[in-house]
This record gives sequence, C-alpha cells and structure tokens, in this order.
Amino acid sequence: MFSITGLFHQISCPRVHDCCLLNCIFSHDTKEIINGGQPDSRTRHSLEETDRTDDGNADGPRKRRRVDAENDRPEIQSLQAPQPVPAMAPVSAPPAIDNANPSSKQPASLLKTSTREVSPPPRRGLNKRPASTRTSDGIVRIKDEPRQASRKATKETIKETLNPRKLPHPPTSHTIRLAIVAKLHEQIVRLNEEVIKSNETSKKALELSPQEMISMALDEEEKTARESPSVYSNVIKLRIVALKKMKLEEWKQDRLKRIARDFPELNQPSPDIPAIFETNLTVREELTLLPKLFINQGPLQKFGYVWIAPSKTEIALAKIGIDAAQGWEQCDRCKTRFQVFPGRRAEDGALTTGGSCTYHHGKILRPLKERTDAITGHKEAVYSCCNEPVGASIGCTKADTHVFKVSEAKRLAAVLPFEPTPLNENQKAAKAVCFDCEMGYTVHGMELIRLTATAWPRGEELLDVLVRPIGEVLDLNSRFSGVWPRHFAEAVPYGTSSGLSDAGSEAGEVPEHALRLVESPAIARSLLFEFLTPETPLIGHAIENDLTATRIIHPSVIDTVVLYPHPRGLPLRYGLRMLVSKYLDRNIQMGGEQGHDSKEDARAAGDLARLKIGQIWKVMMREGWTMQGGVLKPPPHPSATPNRSKIIQHEKLGQGV
Repeated sequence: MFSITGLFHQISCPRVHDCCLLNCIFSHDTKEIINGGQPDSRTRHSLEETDRTDDGNADGPRKRRRVDAENDRPEIQSLQAPQPVPAMAPVSAPPAIDNANPSSKQPASLLKTSTREVSPPPRRGLNKRPASTRTSDGIVRIKDEPRQASRKATKETIKETLNPRKLPHPPTSHTIRLAIVAKLHEQIVRLNEEVIKSNETSKKALELSPQEMISMALDEEEKTARESPSVYSNVIKLRIVALKKMKLEEWKQDRLKRIARDFPELNQPSPDIPAIFETNLTVREELTLLPKLFINQGPLQKFGYVWIAPSKTEIALAKIGIDAAQGWEQCDRCKTRFQVFPGRRAEDGALTTGGSCTYHHGKILRPLKERTDAITGHKEAVYSCCNEPVGASIGCTKADTHVFKVSEAKRLAAVLPFEPTPLNENQKAAKAVCFDCEMGYTVHGMELIRLTATAWPRGEELLDVLVRPIGEVLDLNSRFSGVWPRHFAEAVPYGTSSGLSDAGSEAGEVPEHALRLVESPAIARSLLFEFLTPETPLIGHAIENDLTATRIIHPSVIDTVVLYPHPRGLPLRYGLRMLVSKYLDRNIQMGGEQGHDSKEDARAAGDLARLKIGQIWKVMMREGWTMQGGVLKPPPHPSATPNRSKIIQHEKLGQGV
C-alpha cells in the first residue's frame, strides 16, 4: 500500500466552490495551471465564473455565463468598471501573455485586471468602524467586524455549539472534552428547567437562554482545563457530580454569585446613601434605650474579646517566644508549616517559604440531618466555594504565598500595644458610632488596612481611611476585604482635599473621590478616638475582631452577634449578610469577588441594633414603660406587671448569657 496524500493536489477539485469537505485532496487554488501550463476547459470555466460577476460588481450575486455549443472556450470580453470608491486610485496591471503563444500579446483593454480598482492595504490599528463597500446599484453593504474585536463582543454576537474551545495545551483528548461538555450542559439544562417551572417573578433574571446554557457549559470546562490541567479529570468529574446533586435553591445561589462576579457594576450598593429604617422613636429616645444593648465582655474573653490589656511582662514573654520560633508559623488557609521573614530574608529578599498555597476560600456547608438518612445515607459536607465534598481535593483556589493569623492578645500587643479609649473633652458630634475594619495578611499576621466609622442611627460617614500596615503585605485578602492594590495606588494622604471634609458628609451625598491613606494603624486609631469617649456606644458585627485589629479596649460595646445569637451559642454565629437578609429584608455584600464594603457593613450593623431597640420598646410599652422628654419612666406598679420576665430577658441581651 502507498499513501495517496499529495497525489491530487495539482488537480482542480471537480466540485470547485461547491465542495463541502474540510480536507479535500484536490486543489482549490483557482490560479493553479495544470496539464503542462495550459488550463483545460473545465478549469477555464471555473476561473471565469469565479472572477466574473453581474454588472461587473465583485460583491454582487454570481451568475453562470452562457457558453456557445460550438466553442467551449468563451471569448474574453471587457467588463464595465465598477463605481469608483473615494480614496481609491485605479492601478493598471501589466498585460497578460498567452502561455500557448508567448509572442502574442493581448491588449490591456481586454484584461479584467486592467480596469479593476485596487485599494491600498488598510493601516493597522485603524479598523475601529465596520468596513463598507458600495455596489453598482448604490447599496452600501457592511462587512463583518474585524477579527480584533474584543472577546466580550464576540461572545455576544457569535453563536457557539457544544464543541470545546480550542486551547494551546488541552489536558485531554477532544473526544473526552466533548463528552464532558455534553454532561455539563445536560445538568445546566435540567437546573434551568427547574427555575422556569418554579414560576417566580423575582427569579426571572436567573433563567438562561439556550445559547447562555451552552456558553456556561463551555466556560466551566475551559476554566477547569486552564486552571487545573494536571487534575482536570478529577475536578471536572466532581463538578458534574455536584451539579447532579444540586437542588433548586443551591442553583439559584450559584447563579446569583455568577451574576455578582460577571457584572459587579450591577451589584455595587450605594454606600453613601444610608437606608432609612424607622422605629417610631426619635433619635434622642433611641439613644436613651441604646445602653440596654451593651454586652458584658468579661465572660466573652474566651471567644476573643480583649477586656484587659496584656501586661508588660506578658508582652516581653511573647517577644521571647516569637524570637525562639524563628518565624515558623502555620498557614491559616491550608495548615501548612512555613517560615516568615519580617523585613525580608537577607539572602534573596524572600518574605516566606513553602511556595504557593492551594486552599478552599469558602465555608464548609454541613447538611441538616433528616429522618431518611438511615435509608438514603447521610449527605456529604461540601465547600461553598466550589461545591466539592470535604476531603475530595486540596483546594480550588491558588495564592502566591502562605499566610497566618495571630489570636493571642500578648502576641498582638507585641506588634502594637492595646490602648483604652481616652477621655475626650473635645469629642466631635457623634452620640453613637458604628464601625467596621478590613484586615489583610502581613508578616505580622492579620493587620488593619481599612477603617470606617459612621454615625448612629442615620449612618452619616465619620471616617473612612486606608491604613498602611506595619509589616510587609503578603495578601490583602481582597476577596473579603474589598481592598485591592489599585486602592493604595490611587489613595491620597489623609488631610488632602479629596472632595469630602474630615468631619464627614451629609446624608444623601455621593462623593466621588479616592480613599485617604494614613501611615500606620496607630494614626487610624487616634483618628477614631476623636469621635469616642468611654461612654460612647460602639456598634459592630463580630466587633471583637475590629477592636483587636485597632488594639482598642472600649467598655461600651454593642455586638450584633450577641444580639442575634446562634441557637447553639458561641463560638457559632450568624453572618452579617444572613442577619440583614433575614431581619431587614436587604441584600448586602453582593460584590462577589470584588469583596466587602466596610461602610455598608457598618451601617448594616447599626440598622440591626435599631431593629432590636424597636423590639425591646414594644415589649416595654406593653408593660407600662413610657418615654417623657427622652427620659425613660418605669411603670407605676412594677411588681404588678405579669410579664416582667420579658423585660429582664431583654435587659440581659448584652450580658453574654
């Protein structure tokens, strides 16, 4: 046997332009000359039919010329010149020479190329508008967009099929990828049909069109192939299994996350316009009731609340321990042991050892136990970030370096000492303050990188600054902190005019300015102290983390974690996003991978405190309590009130019991 490849590449294809084969063994070059340099009749007919168009227009509909029966070879006739296009100059071609008779020369007027106008090649980088051509009948036809169009525009205009996208280094064969895309698409279609059947008007935006479902399946497969080529088979199989087990509510949450990730501009809240939440109380009356929400931090010390500053002896012992450890820490994400070098290692300038970190950034979701578990089996716990079962893989996210977190108060004080809130005779106008902090990972653990404070109860901004940490940054934790390198690059020094006064902005204003930057956490703390006294209520969610980051010891604290406790008690707690959605019917933290907004979180915690004030006041009014001029008056006969225990229960909200 012998290979036939290449034996027919000089023979013109019998089907010419009607050939539908992807890899035809015949030639499709209309200029190819065969049979010793003399084109045969079939080839000449193909050439003339290809070049010749109706009314001499190269872009018009093609027609087949009539050929005399006596002579298979039609005479070459001159064609009418097409309508000239501006900015095009006619270029004459040299006369053609008959191959059969070299001495005979045809006149230039009989050649097609002699009258065809040739446009100069387009200049690179100027194809910003679609190219257009004018036909002989005066119709302007718009050609296709240039291939340099953006990928986003291409996705909107080009219809895709269930064919895996081309990759430079595919992780497996095309056949396997094709089968995987089909299975992904099958599960996406099933879940989308369930969304349609639910017939919820508020969830119409979650429905996918047929083309969107195809694109989603291709995106899933392409992302796994690019990011995890070495474990492609395992990761994609786990994803298919997760989609098979996924219920309607889980699919809706997944769709909301994708929308927030792909269109962050649609989910950005308006943080400078506080939501109005009414309690039917005046501001003075709300401030009168607010101390009933203070928490007792003493019993909560075992859960991370720092009530008493570490002594100098404890701080000295902590420093000795840090030096003895020689920088060895455990990664807060993947639990790997690694070494950290504050000030960089002298040999190569490295900050850490251990290479990159692979981890799951989501929480572990453990399914509730059901009565049918004895028959169907207990469901597996999965990660919220990728829906993979716990223990199935080492992670779905990769970071450049390992990071660690310090929780001991004495080690924290070794980096920046704790300070109690000082007496402030020149306190600025703030009767109560809501505040929230964002932290990032440095060579000293987690440090403060943004501090935001708002006035309670209306939410006017008091302070919002970026903070330069003490140690070198390992990871800004942008997925949760919402602080990205560009924020530091665009920040202006604190005190510089940036469209917002230092004292804050009025409610309703939407200032457009870069964040202001302070040079250390100590400076940020001193700025916050300008709005506080030891008696000023300080409101936050999981406020022990914010107080630890700023190294503040404050006696008058309100924590929404304690106001809305988990049924199983601390250390279990509800997230701020869930509490706001459940009790205020409002969505926050919808930025997806863009991270949280500390100003939005601070205001949300303040609104939850206002809601609790309203609930307490309703119970107290039923028991006979009154408010006169902002002063709380007890009922005339407290011992006669039958439901006095309810009042006591509300008064113990902040006692940590």
